[in-house]
Amino acid sequence: MLTLKTIAVEAVPTALEKAQQYRRLNEPNDAESICLDILAVMPDHQEALKTLLLALTDKFPTFGVNPSFEQAREIVDKLDASHCKAYYSGIIFERRAKFHLRQGGPGAGPVAYQWLVKAMDAFNTAITECDTKNQEAVLRWNACARIINSNPEVHAEETDREEMLLDSFDTPH
Repeated sequence: MLTLKTIAVEAVPTALEKAQQYRRLNEPNDAESICLDILAVMPDHQEALKTLLLALTDKFPTFGVNPSFEQAREIVDKLDASHCKAYYSGIIFERRAKFHLRQGGPGAGPVAYQWLVKAMDAFNTAITECDTKNQEAVLRWNACARIINSNPEVHAEETDREEMLLDSFDTPH
């Protein structure tokens, strides 16, 4: 196994800019790698943690939710009080919902709905508990609501029809 090289602490600001640039270029693996290099020399670097979290969720459409989903959730716990953990949890949930919606197939709509509701709950927490001047959580909540409102397949899961039929036979007439 190859030994990784360590970047100089002085190189962290430039490396962080590169990681953010790779995210904009839709190169989440490169952004993730750079963030890991930053975190190797500055484990609590908050901007690198946020960028890494976002890069991991950028991977959902191409690589699926595993293991990136759990890795992103673990990063939320490492964010300090200056960041709204509820907001970043909402981002993770919203992006997972969009992944399921794009995947399609039987049950994708109700699964996406469940993750969107979870995201909206997290954004509601962010709206009430974080900086009231920061309206990003409101914007994200509205984006989730628009997905639900504009996609009929995105809805709460219905009661299983087979269970309903069985229950109707058990009920005396």
